[in-house]
Amino acid sequence: MQAQPPLNFLPPRVDPVVVEALRCVLPTWMRLRTNVASVEALHAERLVELYQRFQAGQLRFMMAFRHPSGNDPFTMGYLLARIVPETAKRLGVKFSAPIHSHFIYDRGIPLWAGKWVEWLYPRLGGTPIQRGKLDRLGLRSARDLFANGHFPIMAAPEGATNGHNERVSPLEPGVAQMGFWCVEDLQKAGRSEPVVIVPIGIQYSFVNAPWPEIQSLLAHLEADLGIEPTSAADEELYARLTRLGVRLLDLMEDFYRRSYHLKLPEPDPTQDLNCRLHALMDTALQVAEQYFGLQARGNFIDRCRRLEQAAWDCIYREDLKQITELSAIERSLADRIAEEANLRIWHMRLVESFVAVTGQYVREKPTAERFAETLLLTWETIERIKGHNPSERPIRSKQVAHLTIGEPISVSDRWTAYQGNRRNAKQEVERLTQDLQAALEGMIA
Repeated sequence: MQAQPPLNFLPPRVDPVVVEALRCVLPTWMRLRTNVASVEALHAERLVELYQRFQAGQLRFMMAFRHPSGNDPFTMGYLLARIVPETAKRLGVKFSAPIHSHFIYDRGIPLWAGKWVEWLYPRLGGTPIQRGKLDRLGLRSARDLFANGHFPIMAAPEGATNGHNERVSPLEPGVAQMGFWCVEDLQKAGRSEPVVIVPIGIQYSFVNAPWPEIQSLLAHLEADLGIEPTSAADEELYARLTRLGVRLLDLMEDFYRRSYHLKLPEPDPTQDLNCRLHALMDTALQVAEQYFGLQARGNFIDRCRRLEQAAWDCIYREDLKQITELSAIERSLADRIAEEANLRIWHMRLVESFVAVTGQYVREKPTAERFAETLLLTWETIERIKGHNPSERPIRSKQVAHLTIGEPISVSDRWTAYQGNRRNAKQEVERLTQDLQAALEGMIA
């Protein structure tokens, strides 16, 4: 890892040729890049009506979608490129412009996904945001697109994938806040369009339950952790999964005790696994926070975002805009800082994988989906421990994506309560965020 100039802002500039090309190749691309076999949408007619009103200048809206998987951009793209136009045709509705959407994405995605994403996303109308700081330029761009863009806008209010089909992570308040900013910007411009946020639920189910793949991955992880091999005939899968989690917790707790001289309670068979996991995640974040000189504030997600930004500040340096003018020693020292930051952020990546994990998730409902989700998160963590980049997932069985278009939530109706003072504004943002959370949770089948 080397020190680099600061991350540049990637301004959205929609290219109609790129948008149309993507619409044409999306089904093939999705088939090649994901395990999604088909996409189904419930209440797609709601989006048909919203797009009608948007194109007539009668409405501004944001789509706030659940983010359980890295496949979500494909399924949301398919929803707009194929399902909404097909539903409109069935209903006899004609649109005056392409069905497309601006979208907000994490500025870090092109860093790991590749230069082609840095080229593609702006041309599709995406606008980046740096989540760990007050990104004024990113917020200004997203705010302008919401109020003035040629298309609606979409965002994932969870902020990142959580790997769980049936658990919604605590929502970040940004989507709600942007809704109120849009109302404010429209009023300042003398415009009267109502503003709504549309919750969209996403769930994936296997076409055929991949129990052989689940057992194979479980056996592979057991071998990585030094657990004696067994079979489902000898022991229940859930018991093996529990033993796997306990063994990983034991090893990681011992790692932080020995290597970082931090106090963690000795393993207690009677202790709830959730308590142990939360204590371990807190310890891992403390290791990184101590290095970067950060205070532990907020929930795990808040702490992860601040740590990510602190690492970026050490790697993508604002004071190194003219990096080619550095002396050899200055460049070497800057690289050393970047390398250290990259190593320390490893602790945060471990926590990031387990933020949504609970000890009851599989026990409550031991489906193939929940087994696979939990095992994949464990696999991802073990791959990071081994120094690998977890990309090609070991469970590739075909899935169906189920999308549910929820009832639009009016932001304009809440504007009066939002106005007045900062306390009112904060309360209304929190209330809208809670209502959006409840709507997304209510769509889980």
